[in-house]
Amino acid sequence: MKAVSMRQPKALEIVEVPEPKVGPKDVLVELRYVGLCGSDLSAYRGLSPLVTYPRIPGHEASGVVIAKGEKVPEYLKLGSAVAILPYTNCGSCPSCRLGRYNACQHNQTLGVQRDGALSERISIPYEKVYASDALTLQELALVEPLSVGYHATNRGRVAETDTVLVLGCGAVGLGVVAAASSKGAVVIAADIEGSKLAKAEKLGARHTIDLTKGDANAMLRGLTNGEGASVTIEAVGLPQTFRMAIEHAAFSGRVVFIGYAKEDAPLQTNLIVSKELEVLGSRNSLNAFPDVIRMLEGRKLPFGEMISRVIPFMDAAKAFFEWDSSPQKFTRILIEFS
Repeated sequence: MKAVSMRQPKALEIVEVPEPKVGPKDVLVELRYVGLCGSDLSAYRGLSPLVTYPRIPGHEASGVVIAKGEKVPEYLKLGSAVAILPYTNCGSCPSCRLGRYNACQHNQTLGVQRDGALSERISIPYEKVYASDALTLQELALVEPLSVGYHATNRGRVAETDTVLVLGCGAVGLGVVAAASSKGAVVIAADIEGSKLAKAEKLGARHTIDLTKGDANAMLRGLTNGEGASVTIEAVGLPQTFRMAIEHAAFSGRVVFIGYAKEDAPLQTNLIVSKELEVLGSRNSLNAFPDVIRMLEGRKLPFGEMISRVIPFMDAAKAFFEWDSSPQKFTRILIEFS
């Protein structure tokens, strides 16, 4: 079968790889769509310390079950349209012992530490696929990135009484916006790209702030009556947005960091202490796939706004090149298998 191989940074080719083996508790999924994530771009640029080469990228995947092992339950039928949970867990590290498998110390994510989903077929444990009869295969490819944002709102215990400041409106940040608004919170979305803010508004943001225009700090204070947001969620990974998340959190607020910092970021420990803030990390997603699928099935928000381009599998190298050249143009690129 065919797969996309990242032989080294900025060098992609279509290669022939062996058909995957299907174990007794595995399902064989024929891929239909794979979304390209920031971690894929980092791997393409040679900036990910977790990726070795050659590597088959891709972890935001949807497809159809075409075979299954003899120990796969009856409820998961051949022909089921599924989203794929791309993480592994060891079962024995401190996180796994607490039931927080998303933060497994030894996690290996598809397309990062192990070969991913940009291949025609993949074998995966049946517990790692989630079926929906109501969603399209394009929508199912959005479940994983949306789940990362949804999990962040769970970490921040977002409720309808909260005002939530979301810093960064890429795909993950938009997932935060959608999840927080679906929980009834007042959402303030901030970014430097007007097109991303327009999408955030469509996905439930009550207010949007262009951080390149005017006094953004004054606008944020005005929108929260000078109190700050009860929850701030950082989805960028830059020192300045980490700082903003802490500065604009209300006293006794919750601060959630999703973004991976590319450089050291100084912490304002005086504000953390004086405000008695809860500062929380958020990694991957824990038990959020069913919630996200229900959110998508509700059809209340236009999640198709997240999809910037759909590109054929055979043109995957072109997709990476275009994304690398103009990353600000894209929220999500989907690779389509015909």
